[in-house]
Amino acid sequence: MATLTVPAGVPPVAEDCEQLRKAFTGWGTNEKLIIDILAHRDAAQRRAIRAAYAETYGEELLRALNDEIHGKFERAVIQWTLDPAERDAVLANEEAKKWHAGGRALVEIACTRTPAQLWAAKQAYHDRFKRSLEEDVAAHVTGEFRKLLVPLISAYRYDGPEVNTSLAHSEAKILQDKIHDKAYGDEEIIRILTTRSKAQLLATFNSYNDQFSHPINKDLKEDPKDEYLATLRAIIRCFTCPDRYFEKIIRLAIGSVGTDENSLTRIITTRAEVDLKLIKEAYQKRNSVPLEKAVSKDTTRDYEDMLLALLGAEY
Repeated sequence: MATLTVPAGVPPVAEDCEQLRKAFTGWGTNEKLIIDILAHRDAAQRRAIRAAYAETYGEELLRALNDEIHGKFERAVIQWTLDPAERDAVLANEEAKKWHAGGRALVEIACTRTPAQLWAAKQAYHDRFKRSLEEDVAAHVTGEFRKLLVPLISAYRYDGPEVNTSLAHSEAKILQDKIHDKAYGDEEIIRILTTRSKAQLLATFNSYNDQFSHPINKDLKEDPKDEYLATLRAIIRCFTCPDRYFEKIIRLAIGSVGTDENSLTRIITTRAEVDLKLIKEAYQKRNSVPLEKAVSKDTTRDYEDMLLALLGAEY
């Protein structure tokens, strides 16, 4: 499901560090060499490179990258080079501090990571920012969004396959009653969405469809411009069909006037080692165009090459 390609014969870590150092020195930066190395190493290998680089040259690799490359290419390389938990912490911090109602990074981190991965991201947040993620979300997000997002990112859900079908049936009815009354911020909706396991939620959404003859998200489209309802739908889609959820984020990022590079970079860097192949398939099915071709059309130069490498394409 991942699109990351790692060569069969990966050089020793010391050699990767030496090559990266060469990419930073001399006349101009060798961006292609940076991509050839970092975009073709998995998380454990990148972690080892960072540690060895700091030990060998007395400088953090991320700082060296920050000095040598810039703009959207720098953002893509830095985000990719970060450890996954550290990356999630940085993305969560950016969104919390610059909160706007259409933000999706917090929802994605809370709902598409395993409970252990979410816990690791929150631990990385502690280490990097000397505060808790919950503290920052509560401080910067307001109103009904705060009531929803603080418990969402605070959860440590059960991660097993067990399902209580009678509970799914009853909670589907609770959800329908609250939605029918337009009580979208009701504590019962928040309780169910923020505490139940993924398996239990999927059973509840299936029961909703069976009982009421349509998906729950159809009832959450009362006002398509309502960002709170859009956030509820995003939470549900992250659980029920993450590949199609991410496909839509990418489609909107490159299909509107002006490319949303931050969203495009976020999805590709966070999913390349997870399920980007499924997202590519969903994009092809929805748009009849390969994702690589769409990305290439909307991006340029080193930034384009970095994203295409993570997509598993030749560039």
